[in-house]
Amino acid sequence: MIINSYGKFIYPMISRAIGLMSGTSLDGLDICFAQFERQDTRWNFQILEAETIPYPKIWEEKLRNSIHLNAEDLLELNSEYGFYLGQLTHEFIQKHQLENIDLIASHGHTVFHQPQKKFTLQIGDGRAIKLETGLLVIYDFRLQDVLMGGNGAPLVPIGDELLFSSYDTCLNLGGFSNISLKTNNKRIAFDIAPVNIVLNKIVQKLNKNFDENGELARTGKIDENLLAKLDSLEFYKHSYPKSLGIEWCNTHIFPLFEGIDALDLLATFTEHASRQISKVINEYHLKNILFTGGGTYNTYLVEKIREKTKAEIIIPEKEIIDYKEALIFAFMGVLRLNNKINVLSSATGSSTDHSSGIIV
Repeated sequence: MIINSYGKFIYPMISRAIGLMSGTSLDGLDICFAQFERQDTRWNFQILEAETIPYPKIWEEKLRNSIHLNAEDLLELNSEYGFYLGQLTHEFIQKHQLENIDLIASHGHTVFHQPQKKFTLQIGDGRAIKLETGLLVIYDFRLQDVLMGGNGAPLVPIGDELLFSSYDTCLNLGGFSNISLKTNNKRIAFDIAPVNIVLNKIVQKLNKNFDENGELARTGKIDENLLAKLDSLEFYKHSYPKSLGIEWCNTHIFPLFEGIDALDLLATFTEHASRQISKVINEYHLKNILFTGGGTYNTYLVEKIREKTKAEIIIPEKEIIDYKEALIFAFMGVLRLNNKINVLSSATGSSTDHSSGIIV
């Protein structure tokens, strides 16, 4: 970065940043080191190094159970996890011998997300990350938007707008499915339905971490009664902007599963997710869609979506499938450091576009 004589940042032509992303599906920490180059109003990017570090069992359990902690224990975990993120990032930098890093942008791990009550919480204190790495850190990207009346999500549409504009639509299949598209010359985005956060929980009953290629779901039978209940949930009747959290699944999804065979649950929920995603694709008459996120590897789910829509589904290279979100958080950090808009109100529902993230 460059600082002028007035102590203000000068917008660099080239920035190099690390993005950290921990998703609700608890697959592990995605780390992406990327270079961003600005040419007038256009941006180009190059992923220089990227890696997913699986969580050891102890950390997976800590993060999974964090929603049940009391305030004191949650504050302790916030610091502990921040130091852990810093250690992993430091090891990543050493392993790949990275240099000229302008910043680290950390999403943190979402524990609570209730924007209607004006709060969201992503743990992993950025100050601890800075202490471990010695680098400038930007974190807590969501809360400002929630305080401004937004959902605090989705945030990645700024990257879809400036880095992936060659695609009509971007759809992420992660813990939750969310979509970003342009309509009436403005970019909108919203969560569609839970995906991996539910499928992975079901498959744990079968002593597996995930349903590889959706092969287990293929063997199950669709429970029409359960499917009807899922499809009729109130959330799907709401218009954008809207977002989902684990609390919503705990209240509205998981109680419906009692007494149903795990394979049938997998088959039924895969059908449900494909229906809700296809419904949005067809409603907006979408032509070509970039699919990313871990759910993209669920061949059965993608097949189900293809069956229900005529849109061209584009599966990019593995690097983009796996690291698009971490890449965009790195990019959001670059924008934030220069006080440029990195959150779109048309996507989140906040009162205005803004530049979000705490700088350490």
